[in-house]
Amino acid sequence: MSTRPEVPSATLETRPRRNGKGERAMVPEAEPRSYYDQPVIQEPVWTWEIPIYFFVGGMAGASAGLAYMAHLQGNNELSRRAWAISLAGIHVSPMLLISDLGRPARFLNMLRMFKITSPMSVGSWILATTGGAVTVSAAHAWTGVFPGLARSGRLVAALAGMPLATYTGALIGNTAVPAWHKARHFLPFVFAGGAAASAGAAAVLATPGKHAEPARRLAVIGAALEIGAAQGMEHAAGFEGEPYKKGLPGALSKLATATTAAGAGLLAKGGRRRSDRTLAKVGAGLLLAGAFTERWAIFRAGFKSASEPKYTVGPQRERIRKGESLGAARMPGNRPG
Repeated sequence: MSTRPEVPSATLETRPRRNGKGERAMVPEAEPRSYYDQPVIQEPVWTWEIPIYFFVGGMAGASAGLAYMAHLQGNNELSRRAWAISLAGIHVSPMLLISDLGRPARFLNMLRMFKITSPMSVGSWILATTGGAVTVSAAHAWTGVFPGLARSGRLVAALAGMPLATYTGALIGNTAVPAWHKARHFLPFVFAGGAAASAGAAAVLATPGKHAEPARRLAVIGAALEIGAAQGMEHAAGFEGEPYKKGLPGALSKLATATTAAGAGLLAKGGRRRSDRTLAKVGAGLLLAGAFTERWAIFRAGFKSASEPKYTVGPQRERIRKGESLGAARMPGNRPG
């Protein structure tokens, strides 16, 4: 006797539809449904810690790159503060993951092997590598210790920080969740833009105005990338991207776009004068809020698309229909001429 759990099958519920004159049409309109309206795929099991990790980890990775570039340019004030921001984020990130996993041993188990085809395995090693390099680099920047290790540590932190800021987008895009999978080509760019915007914004808040100009430019560029990639993501996702536009995820997405755009505008206008610095700090706060809200919008959109069968069944049947049409067109008897 089989012990396999029964998975709800997909079906089409037919509903009468009306033509342009308001009359009942002969052919009913088919709406994708599952038996008993049960989800076809399971919702993600991640909890509230994960979208916060998306934000904090991305900011930590981008801050490491900012700190390294500021060091190369001789801007030690900005470099020291960016290293401190990266250090804080890189040590909070494992705590968030462990809290979601439930036991520290589960996080350590992910480091027992390295699997290049697994975004989660690669991400765990990137986080661990970046954490060690950032710790050494930040310690040297603030105390002068480990000068030899810091020379190579800064480069390692900057190089590892870039994938740390984006791998979570690849991770969720590699799942079966319709809203995430259909947007998989855009999600890393959305996360990269948000990471750059939040890293620059945090550095603007922590750094004296005359030293914060590179951070301000990074924040504005990152905000433009995040907004552009998010709009492209929603458009490219098509029907599966509907959760990004409706309900709570849609409201969060609109709020994130408005907040990020306003913050970027204020930062672009801000400068070294005292009045401008006030605008820049307000803009930086709005950018941080916008990047954080965008992560929550993406997170909740994934849950919504997984819980509603139409986002799974409808696209599946459309792909089958196109495949059948393509197969029929390629049959020898159906070739033109």
